Amino acid sequence: MELADLVTPLKRQTLSANVYDQLRDLVMSGQMMPGEQISLRSAAAALGVSVMPVREAMQRLVAEQALELTPSRTLRVPRMTPAQFKEITVIRTNLEGLATEAAAAAVGTVALREIAERHDAFVAEMKAASPDGSRLVTFNKEFHFAVYAAADMPMLLQMIEALWLRIGPILNYDLRAGSRRVGEKVAVSHHAALLAALKRRDGAKARAALEGDIRSAAEFILSAGVLVAEGASAPAPAGGRDQSVGS
Repeated sequence: MELADLVTPLKRQTLSANVYDQLRDLVMSGQMMPGEQISLRSAAAALGVSVMPVREAMQRLVAEQALELTPSRTLRVPRMTPAQFKEITVIRTNLEGLATEAAAAAVGTVALREIAERHDAFVAEMKAASPDGSRLVTFNKEFHFAVYAAADMPMLLQMIEALWLRIGPILNYDLRAGSRRVGEKVAVSHHAALLAALKRRDGAKARAALEGDIRSAAEFILSAGVLVAEGASAPAPAGGRDQSVGS
């Protein structure tokens, strides 16, 4: 899918912030793949803005390690080693588990309805004859963050967002690749159990369902051979958005 299909042209004056928000969300939700190279010019054209706010947004994302500048001065989504992935998975399990357990105690009627709607959207896409990988990763992110937001712990939510910035591009590999987990609807089962536990205000069961979701996805990714050995160079991505950084 082209970048122009994933973003919305911007017209408001706070261009740099809006550009940053859209690009950040693409990385967090896994719409950009590890190793994918990004052109300033193509991103600016897709967003309908000049290169300057795009450059400023990408500089922020590089500082947050969501993007990296290669020795050849191209911008790309970082690849991840198994050791890095395992470490972030352990941290995610603890932080996102904490947020989910807290959400079970704090969730209100409106938030619970929103979580259920996100779950229904994810399930409906999973049931489609040919599930759209892009829509699946979007609905998956929306479901998870609707749960975490319900905990009403802003600092914890910021920490989780920072982790998803690092791991987002690889996190939903199975959903984008149409793996057996999609066919078996593994994530749907975990999400359904989580939602049911939230409705019962059962924090322990909600946390267990969330942790099961994280671990099952992590096990698949570790076995799929999509991570890179420490020190290995990343191969050029197939069908990247652009292979050079415009100025």
